[in-house]
Amino acid sequence: MIGPDIAGIAEKLGVAAATATAIPQLAAETGLDVDAAYGVQAALLQRRVDAGERLVGLKMGLTSRAKMAQVGVDEVIWGRLTNAMRVPDGGVVDRAAYIHPRVEPEVAFLLDRLPEPGEPVGDFASAVRAVAPAIELIDSRYADFRFSLPDVIADNTSAAAFVIGPWSPVPTGLDNLGVLLEVDGQVAQVGSTAAILGDPRRALDEGIRLAGRHGVRLESGWVFLAGAATAAVPLRPGAHVRAVVEKLGTASLRASS
Repeated sequence: MIGPDIAGIAEKLGVAAATATAIPQLAAETGLDVDAAYGVQAALLQRRVDAGERLVGLKMGLTSRAKMAQVGVDEVIWGRLTNAMRVPDGGVVDRAAYIHPRVEPEVAFLLDRLPEPGEPVGDFASAVRAVAPAIELIDSRYADFRFSLPDVIADNTSAAAFVIGPWSPVPTGLDNLGVLLEVDGQVAQVGSTAAILGDPRRALDEGIRLAGRHGVRLESGWVFLAGAATAAVPLRPGAHVRAVVEKLGTASLRASS
């Protein structure tokens, strides 16, 4: 049996992102399953690397029940981050470069060292140099922001851009910090870091384990986005967005008009 056209699917998704043009879901038509979807994701990111970008980290997706319910899927997933996706704290994003962008508050880790092969998963948290509040801008390339699990994995878990606030030492506890997402000075979402798999540090363990299944190992100096603490909010033209995470501080961005 001939499998899905990995390169062809990656090209369609790459063109959709580059032209900010929504496309129909692909998994049902192409027979894409989860394993093949991660193959598409790898090919999609390789296109970006070949164009001059470089990998700078990983991100988790669907780590909160709010996000699972919002998009209609039920499995934790992971994706890749490149340097071109990073927006300076307080920076402006070109909203016209995206199809239907949404923003969500997150917790980011900065890895201090490369985890050793065979190191117990629970020990990986010792590799974290610092932690920071963050905002992820997600933008599914599929029409109406609707997709199956293989679809969203292939689309690099809807990754589009991210902002990281000031780094600080990892506090004793990260499992129940209050989180706010503000839009134009008004509270749009209220949550807790407990929504991120109960503790954002668990997301790091999961990310290492899941990415490792596909031969991907996190590297020293990489950024790791642990996942959203609330449901995502549409990014309106001209909107000023701020994520506030208790003990960690704030991160912000502004959308172009």
